[in-house]
Amino acid sequence: MPSAVPTRVLGIIPARYASTRFPGKPLHLIAGQPLIQRVVERCRQSRCLADVLVATDDPRIARVAGAFARVEMTREDHPSGTDRIAEVAARLECDAVVNIQGDEPLIDPAVIDRVAEALKDAEMSTAATPIADVADYENPNVVKVVVTTSGWALYFSRRTIPYVRDLATRPAAEQLSAFPFLKHLGIYGYRREALLRLVQFPVSPLETAERLEQLRALENGIAIRVAQVVHESIGVDVPADVDRVEAMLRARGPG
Repeated sequence: MPSAVPTRVLGIIPARYASTRFPGKPLHLIAGQPLIQRVVERCRQSRCLADVLVATDDPRIARVAGAFARVEMTREDHPSGTDRIAEVAARLECDAVVNIQGDEPLIDPAVIDRVAEALKDAEMSTAATPIADVADYENPNVVKVVVTTSGWALYFSRRTIPYVRDLATRPAAEQLSAFPFLKHLGIYGYRREALLRLVQFPVSPLETAERLEQLRALENGIAIRVAQVVHESIGVDVPADVDRVEAMLRARGPG
């Protein structure tokens, strides 16, 4: 088991052009800047990342992102973002990688640091935050995680877990107040060797059922350390989300 924070950690942002709900999303302008550029700039504020890279198979993304970031081209046939960043990690010198979602222009650099630091005693790490909104509690697109008392992931699900049996017939708000439910944030840290080992495993049954790639790690015995943070993640999943993000940027003001 590792016992020190990795010294050279790369931040890799997988980016693809094809998206069913929002084609060309990485290049869409958010308050005048491409979405992918805003994510890169947030990542560069992290204390733990030695470099920030964009991993893509699309020349349109590469052409735009190359103006402000290092770009690594990848194959087109990767089944997940994890597989895409593994291709990049396999050919670069690094101790660890943090996989940052390319659709979160408001990602908190401190969350990135917490995920990197969680690799001190883990092969893989991620982050979670308390669920405060009933809409998130009931939304299958908001992934839930349950953890051990020492902070290791037990399971991730699109279902609300755990099942609060004694309040099962009560309103969702009452159920939410009865247990500290956690929302998984889509960010992962990997020791390089663990990442390269992970992608050698076939897509697992639980991963297929839930459409959650982190379940491949749990099914194959790779423990995941969960850093609990206070962070309201707002991603750009559909065009309508652009207005929400731009409103938050205006509210924050310059810087």
